[in-house]
Amino acid sequence: MAKGSKRKAAPGDVASNRQASFRYEFLDKLECGIVLQGTEVKSLRDGGVQLKDGYASLRDGELWLYNVHIAPYAPAAGDNHDPERPRKLLAHRRELERLAGRVSERGLTLVPTRVYFSGPRAKVEIAVARGKDRYDKRQAIKERETRRDMQRALTERE
Repeated sequence: MAKGSKRKAAPGDVASNRQASFRYEFLDKLECGIVLQGTEVKSLRDGGVQLKDGYASLRDGELWLYNVHIAPYAPAAGDNHDPERPRKLLAHRRELERLAGRVSERGLTLVPTRVYFSGPRAKVEIAVARGKDRYDKRQAIKERETRRDMQRALTERE
């Protein structure tokens, strides 16, 4: 990767939380809609979102997204949104009840893994996750390095 170039998310994604897959073990994933203001949508289309420290929480039977930074939209200087505000997520009642049951287990949390557009609507993928131990992280690094070495060996052989 060239110095200074921004790493692109997967095709179709606005942003992805690559750090989350290193920190957490994903058990289940759920696609949710997200309630946004006008300038937030424009900023999302420009790719101005950061998911690194984000998390989701169930409050009063509703799903909320916290600590996700959506950058202010530059052309709307005076009429901009708060970049760190809590945002409501949209999901079916049955899915929310299932999530509430899963998250009540000790050590499980809800983590946003990616933001993308499905047609004109912005979507967030939420994962039910369990934190990894330090040993698990070292194991993941070791597996990744062995995969890279095997790929290098195959490309050199061809």
